[in-house]
Amino acid sequence: MYIGLVTPAPPYSRNGNRVTANRWAGILRSLGHRVSISQDYGGQDFDLLVAIHALRSAESVAAFKARRPASPVVVLLAGTDVYGPLYEEGGGPVLDAAERVVTLQRLAVDELKEEHKGKVRTIVQSARPTPTSGPSQNARHFDVSVVGHLRPVKDPFLTADATRRLPRESRIRVLQLGDSMGRAMTRRANALASSHPRYAWLRGLPSWRARRLLKRSQVMVISSLSEGGANVVSEAAVDGVPILASRMPGNVGLLGDDYPGYFPVGDRAELRRLLLCCESDPAFLDCLREAEEPLRSLLDPQRECADWAALLDEVVSGGV
Repeated sequence: MYIGLVTPAPPYSRNGNRVTANRWAGILRSLGHRVSISQDYGGQDFDLLVAIHALRSAESVAAFKARRPASPVVVLLAGTDVYGPLYEEGGGPVLDAAERVVTLQRLAVDELKEEHKGKVRTIVQSARPTPTSGPSQNARHFDVSVVGHLRPVKDPFLTADATRRLPRESRIRVLQLGDSMGRAMTRRANALASSHPRYAWLRGLPSWRARRLLKRSQVMVISSLSEGGANVVSEAAVDGVPILASRMPGNVGLLGDDYPGYFPVGDRAELRRLLLCCESDPAFLDCLREAEEPLRSLLDPQRECADWAALLDEVVSGGV
């Protein structure tokens, strides 16, 4: 098939939507399809349209259905769709038009109206283990990585705030990876880097460098206020990196209800306690790694390809 894939993120962006678009294009091509990525639908005669971000791709979905009403549409719900004002801002017609709606974790479906829930298919983003060479971890520091672009919804500085005034003997160091998405974030990150002895902002790194640094971390923290289903959780889990995560649906939908590494959203005191526990108690780190196993079992790229093949079979009469 000739598949169009629209995403609001521009080419060469490290934005999560563009990263997802590139990943999915690779999967669809591996299944034998021709794929074109663009920011908007431009009138092409695609056999299928895959739209990343329901609200921001609404015009493309409407234009495609107007031109090719019999051709199917698959819509990915981004985090700001799932846990934002999706229906209030006109997302309902997009979901009406879609033959299938993809979510990245199992709890996202709970946010939809009943008439749309039957269209939902959850496809967890796969991840390959990171090949590394040299020392696996820094012997001088207990490195805690925070990976993601600096945006308010990520609560990106919670880990830095939680590690102020730690005991002198603590070896905890916070490594923040990600581009700033605004001047206020840049100022805050620079101020922390100059005043907080346990904090370093490494800015945006190429994917391979970020993955290598993540694997060499003793712990990864994801402190977001909301998420659609962050791929960095999969990347940490596949490499056996213990995760401390804010207890919100986007994380719970991946890690499970009973994962022992949760802290309440925005609770820096509890995050501080968990970090010190990680540093001082190897058994707790082992417990976190063991609790990641259910997610790790879902991360095989062949499984993700099979999920996409099954989805395409569903939306195209008679199979592909």
